[in-house]
Amino acid sequence: MCGINGIYRYRPEGRRFLQEDVERVRDSMSTRGPDDAGLWISSDHRIGLGHRRLSIIDLSPNSNQPMASHDGRFQIVFNGEIYNYKALKAELSSSGHAFRTQSDTEVILAMYEMHGLAMLSRLRGMFTFAIWDSRENRLVIARGPMGIKPLYYSVQDSTFQFASQVKALIAGGNVDTSPEPAGHIGFFLWGHVPEPFTLFRGIRQLPAGSYLIVDEHGPKHPIIYQDPKQWFENPRVPDDALACLRESLQDSVDHHFVSDVPVSLFLSAGRDSAAILSLASETDHNPVHAVTLGFQEYKGTPDDECPMASRLAEQFGASHIAHFVTGDQFKSDVGDLLSAMDQPSIDGANTYFVCKVAASLGVRVALSGLGADEIFGGYHSFAQVPKLARSLAWSNRVPRLGQSLRKALTRIKSSKSPKYAGILEYGGTIEGAFLLRRGLFMPWEIGEILDRDFTEAGLEELATVDRLRAITSGLPSPHSKVVMLELYWYMQGRLLRDSDWASMAHSLELRVPFVDTELMKRIGPWIASSKPPTKDDMVRCLANPLPSDFLSRPKTGFNIPVERWALDLDPSARREHSHRQWAKYVYRNVAGEDMLRRS
Repeated sequence: MCGINGIYRYRPEGRRFLQEDVERVRDSMSTRGPDDAGLWISSDHRIGLGHRRLSIIDLSPNSNQPMASHDGRFQIVFNGEIYNYKALKAELSSSGHAFRTQSDTEVILAMYEMHGLAMLSRLRGMFTFAIWDSRENRLVIARGPMGIKPLYYSVQDSTFQFASQVKALIAGGNVDTSPEPAGHIGFFLWGHVPEPFTLFRGIRQLPAGSYLIVDEHGPKHPIIYQDPKQWFENPRVPDDALACLRESLQDSVDHHFVSDVPVSLFLSAGRDSAAILSLASETDHNPVHAVTLGFQEYKGTPDDECPMASRLAEQFGASHIAHFVTGDQFKSDVGDLLSAMDQPSIDGANTYFVCKVAASLGVRVALSGLGADEIFGGYHSFAQVPKLARSLAWSNRVPRLGQSLRKALTRIKSSKSPKYAGILEYGGTIEGAFLLRRGLFMPWEIGEILDRDFTEAGLEELATVDRLRAITSGLPSPHSKVVMLELYWYMQGRLLRDSDWASMAHSLELRVPFVDTELMKRIGPWIASSKPPTKDDMVRCLANPLPSDFLSRPKTGFNIPVERWALDLDPSARREHSHRQWAKYVYRNVAGEDMLRRS
């Protein structure tokens, strides 16, 4: 795992840059790659590439980046891991390609030399990269299909810049940092900044599963090379479904252990990480080193993850460490947490603390159960959203009824949640019901928080419901629509992005076996069927079963006592729900308090 960046002056009249410009962006990402800092600048000084390395595969200096092809035509900077690189390398070697390193980086470079951009769909892993072609004077940046790793870019003064973090691009300068209304409004609407927007007009995120080409005429539009909807084509339940699921999950876990350093596991008292532990125990990856994060405020309550996690670790032969965090520690660390937060989010604090603990124990790579709720229907939204949309579908036949009711109820200012006011306006469709379920502040509330004209411009540009419909269009069932919304709006937009900055702040690589392209290819048709797989199926398919009393526990999630901690940060706002209060606190400290309306 690494940090990558680059500057390309694609026209001669573009802004000239210095070596220090590339280094400034690169070194602002030092925690992403503490093991090496690499730099390459072309002889004509038109293109510069930077790299910070966290050594995980092939630890030798030979695999430092930027890395050149054999003939020097191509240069690459790469962030991520390619889990099937050994199979790809064997294929390339049989075709006569000679390798100088044991790295996955060189395999990407060789695949590009042989197959061009067609090779993207063959890479299994998490990745973003940039490849410079000196013969064509062309830069290509690409991002993996599951969106696990982020990549941001900016275009100004005939100059194209990219980096793994928004804050890194800002550190380099020459970026339009005027406020992007859709990014600011999107944060209050969803609790994260929806891609491709950021808080800044001049910075965009490259969409998942896409690449972008920049030549001497400038940057093209991003091109999607893998559409996740293809995984939901031809809905069917596979023959011997549980055996298929077990084989698919085992295959993903095995691939996520590919590493030249030890791989650990973040173990909670939930089924997801427990399933990974069970699968790992069936292979030569055992004994696994497991880390559990506990909270002093939860000790002796059902929310305390540590006792059950300890039992699981003992059953499956894992070494285990539980570490407790207190509210005082949270308050002392919250400044560092917010400084590490690349874009504002109401999530990520749990990942930040467990990564901090793991890194202090020497962990460099850890597996997480993130993604299982999305593919196995583990959230309440999978039942609630289709039920609400089905029961209120009639309201779509009465134009403006919902909007009129909402305006009337907001004037009354009922003590109930503001979402009740919008139930007829939004509840009659899957997409609108998802907004009610996942939304933080409702659209009509945000004008009370930010400037009204700014809010209206942001809501118009964001076009939230239309974007949600674009995600779900063509999918065969309400369930598959919710899966796609949870995967590509909530998980990708918030959870994965938060996992990236929170883990990289501690120079730790976080891997997610449930977020895997091969796994989705195999079980996607089942997910789209009339009988999709559930968490019970995930548990039943395991060869090494989980304890019965563990399975009977109610779902608690991987939480932090944010309600108590957020109130302690700002006791004056005790009347407001803690997540909303935390959102405002994050926004003041990450985006800047001057954007908030004074009331």
